[in-house]
Amino acid sequence: MPLQTQTLGRALGESLHEHSTLCRREAGAFQRAVQGRETVVVACTQEQTLLSELAEQTEGAVAPIRFVNIRENAGWSREGAQATPKMAALLAAARLPEPEPVPTVTYKSAGKLLILGPLDEAERAADLLADTLQITLWADGPGQAGARQTRRYPVLAGKLERLQGWLGEFEVGWSSSNPIDLDLCTRCNACVAACPEQAIGLDYQIDLQRCTGHRDCVKACGAAGAIDFAREPQAHSERFDLVLDLRGPQASPTFLQHALPQGYFRWDGRDLQTLLQLRGLVGEFEKPRFFQYKAKLCAHSRNDKTGCQACIDICSAEAISSDKSRQQIVVNPKLCVGCGACTTACPSGALTYAYPRAGEQGEKIRTLLSTYQAAGGRDAALLLHSQGQGQRLLDELGRGAQLQLMQGLPARVIPMALWHTASLGLEVWLSAVAYGARQVLVLLTEEEAPQYAQALGEQMAVAQALLEGLGYSGVHFELLKASHPQALDAELQRIAGRGVAVPQGPGVAARHAVQAEKRSTLELTLDHLVAHAPALQSTARPEAIALPAAGSPLGTLRVDTDRCTLCMSCVSACPASALQDNPQQPELKFIEKNCVQCGLCAKTCPEQAITLQARLLLTPERGQARRLHHSPPYACVRCGKPFGTLKAIEAMLGRLSGHSMFQGAALERLKMCGDCRVVDIFTAENEVRINPGDPRSKA
Repeated sequence: MPLQTQTLGRALGESLHEHSTLCRREAGAFQRAVQGRETVVVACTQEQTLLSELAEQTEGAVAPIRFVNIRENAGWSREGAQATPKMAALLAAARLPEPEPVPTVTYKSAGKLLILGPLDEAERAADLLADTLQITLWADGPGQAGARQTRRYPVLAGKLERLQGWLGEFEVGWSSSNPIDLDLCTRCNACVAACPEQAIGLDYQIDLQRCTGHRDCVKACGAAGAIDFAREPQAHSERFDLVLDLRGPQASPTFLQHALPQGYFRWDGRDLQTLLQLRGLVGEFEKPRFFQYKAKLCAHSRNDKTGCQACIDICSAEAISSDKSRQQIVVNPKLCVGCGACTTACPSGALTYAYPRAGEQGEKIRTLLSTYQAAGGRDAALLLHSQGQGQRLLDELGRGAQLQLMQGLPARVIPMALWHTASLGLEVWLSAVAYGARQVLVLLTEEEAPQYAQALGEQMAVAQALLEGLGYSGVHFELLKASHPQALDAELQRIAGRGVAVPQGPGVAARHAVQAEKRSTLELTLDHLVAHAPALQSTARPEAIALPAAGSPLGTLRVDTDRCTLCMSCVSACPASALQDNPQQPELKFIEKNCVQCGLCAKTCPEQAITLQARLLLTPERGQARRLHHSPPYACVRCGKPFGTLKAIEAMLGRLSGHSMFQGAALERLKMCGDCRVVDIFTAENEVRINPGDPRSKA
């Protein structure tokens, strides 16, 4: 692998010494380094486990250790000789501090495991786990061989009705109506032999559809008394820490979501890795609380109307639900798997990714790109991939390139591992372009939920439309779908290989930091991209850029003034203060910069007078309040005080004028303010009163 140590040192601003056998003959140099206090960066991940153990065994080792792969990700490539700027970028990013700690979610498991499936398969699985876990079996039929004569594990059976929960807190509910009580059954097989219909299997349950009721089994059971056809059905429930399901994904009830709850596993009987994972799930476990939620920014619900539910629709763990009583969403942290798709889909920034925070991810992207450029790199393409399957594909791609079987990562493609590829979206992608990336590539493997691809694709379409509208030529954003390294190699060569046209970006790199608030980051990025936009340098600059409606967090409103009565229900529904009223006169105002296109206003409007239009307005009016509709006030016919709009009152009079209850004086009172309406009722001579003490009362 070509390694230009001096060039790397100059790019990083320090003197570097190359160690090619750090995990072997030069281990002493590693031990001396970790005894210091400065961060130690190891530019190879192959022996990460070995070196970490060596550091633990080294007396006085206190230095933080960072591992980064510059071999498969840079040097092992057909363009490895040109990959020095990328190596410098990866090394610089590796020196960044670890993400700030966040609150954690705790699971407690005592190892109480329920195995669901045919008895013969369930017992086989139980034998492999019984030395570590407390096993209970759920009989889903006998299987091919049936239950063993020796009963080693408790067995439950009946009609499974409820299966819900997560690691340490699974709840199973069932009803038992079978005549055979498994707790009393001795497995003597007398009933099986006695049944002429062969309605009793080796799971020791009676198939009531085949049974004709002659009761030979009852006689055969004798003194054990395990069979009672008069037994009333009983409801049961029990809690388990872990669930191993052998029934397959089509069973019922089961978990249907893409991201299964922690502690729940499906097993095909072959993959022993599943059993190894189960064996390790005894004790107390923690995971980061991956999200933060600010209800005041949420566009989910107002006035009993549902607007945005992007987070609910995209969540692959079914961890997000609507709380109608509080008119907001609820996120179950025990079910959340930290994919971050909800934060990406959220248009308002009510949901944000907490670990790592947006600012920390932005700083890493900026460090990668700025170091790459400082080291002489050009036309960077940022490749976002998962640290699981995505990283494994990159490792295999690098090995294939080293063996001359594949091309490997192009020199200008900088990989960046994420907990999940869905955790970054529109505003961060655009920030990367503003920082100097010419392309942002997102790698999807087989581990992502199908809805992630749709949501990311919609946001990429919006981002691409923005850049095209601003005059930046080329395709800046692409989803790469690959399940094996050969497919990934072909995709990378198509998009970022030699001879491929490079998209255009701003001539000056942005200097702003990614903010905690999603909308703030988006606005700062747009300001930079607009300031350097090629399309805005000419006199024929566009006033606005049309955007795809799906996935757009930017846009305006159109109000049908013929329908709108200025009831202001839309103002009370708007979560972003984009819609405002005027306390001095009937007037509806709108600040386009604040609009998140959630649609709550349109769904709240009783006249259906509002429609959304996705766009980016490029004039200063985008940040200013502008009038959408106004109407003259309607003055009380008695006191002259304004109490409504002319249009609203006229519409009300028109609708009620033919009603029998609103004739004569009653119709006239509709033209009065609330105070005058009350006075008029109590002073009118012809009104019927029910106060017996009033001499004017009529019988």
